[in-house]
Amino acid sequence: MSELFTLHKEDENTQARLGALHTDHGIIETPCFMPVGTQGTVKTLTPDDLSECGAGIILGNTYYLYLRPGDELVRQAGGLHQFMQWKGPILTDSGGYQVFSLADLRKISDDGIRFQSRIDGSYHMFTAESVVDIQRNLGSDFVMPLDCPTGWPAEPADAERGHKLTLDWAARSVEHFHNTQPKFGHRQFHFGIVQGAFDKRLREASAGGLTAMPFDAYAVGGLSVGEPADVMYEMTRFCTDRLPKDKPRYLMGVGKPENLIECVLQGIDMFDCVLPTRNGRRGWFFTRNGRLVIRNAKHRDDFRPIDEQCSCYGCRNFTRAYLRHLFVAREILALRIATLHNLTFYLDLMQQLREAIRDGRTVAWRDAFLKKYQAEDTK
Repeated sequence: MSELFTLHKEDENTQARLGALHTDHGIIETPCFMPVGTQGTVKTLTPDDLSECGAGIILGNTYYLYLRPGDELVRQAGGLHQFMQWKGPILTDSGGYQVFSLADLRKISDDGIRFQSRIDGSYHMFTAESVVDIQRNLGSDFVMPLDCPTGWPAEPADAERGHKLTLDWAARSVEHFHNTQPKFGHRQFHFGIVQGAFDKRLREASAGGLTAMPFDAYAVGGLSVGEPADVMYEMTRFCTDRLPKDKPRYLMGVGKPENLIECVLQGIDMFDCVLPTRNGRRGWFFTRNGRLVIRNAKHRDDFRPIDEQCSCYGCRNFTRAYLRHLFVAREILALRIATLHNLTFYLDLMQQLREAIRDGRTVAWRDAFLKKYQAEDTK
């Protein structure tokens, strides 16, 4: 049995799994969703707010925290948990995707990625080893290696190169991870990231190469980059079929509620995405009846809650009319309430999924949920 992961149950009709992550900052039931706290904060929310809406684990980003305030300062503060006063587990992304997205501001070589800061224009270098060192300083529970994702559609040469670099950097990351130690007295676990764009041959080689290395867990990267949903689902299933059953599987950067549900059924245990928080700040609320755009004029005199079945602070206390007023008036409270609501929705969604897997009704629950959710989507 894995030191990190306990697999409690596998669904009989799908690849869905019920499990638990065992970290020194707590046990997390899976499948789970990780709110994104890119710069050491989930925007507009306090750690207590995150606990209230059901978050057990959050995500930080190595790229942003390295640039500001700097991983050395975070180390001096006692690590990211102490710095931001979050008591639960933290996963830090390696920053590979952010650097990749810089396009004109980075140069990729066998050694790593040289890039220019978006903040002040200074130049920096990420290597497989330095990214581990940064995350040792941050003290996250889950450490991601430097990887090289590609977009959609990917040129064959780009896909091949991204795959090769990711595997090469993974091997260097493993060696450096095992030659260094955590700095703050708690365990850190190490992920491998499956890449290979949309080429099954490369994805299979990536999964095979990574599973031969002593990683604690595995992530599927390079999806949800513009491809059709059915392609994402097919590639997700292709990857999970080639990853160990006794270790957790993390699908990076996904996504919409329907994406989460379908990818749980394809064997994924962990998710993160900025969608609930970023879209919340734009006035988009996720509800059991679909997405609700609060700025729409029809909500001006609607005195119902956003979602009558939701237990979040906003739904318990405020009407659609009031929340629309806050957004139109550009009041900061609007962003806070929307973020709380959307994260509560996402985390409750995962709780319902876990219960459905436990009770052996995963497919029936999925069909019933999506029938209602998609019937009124975008209203």
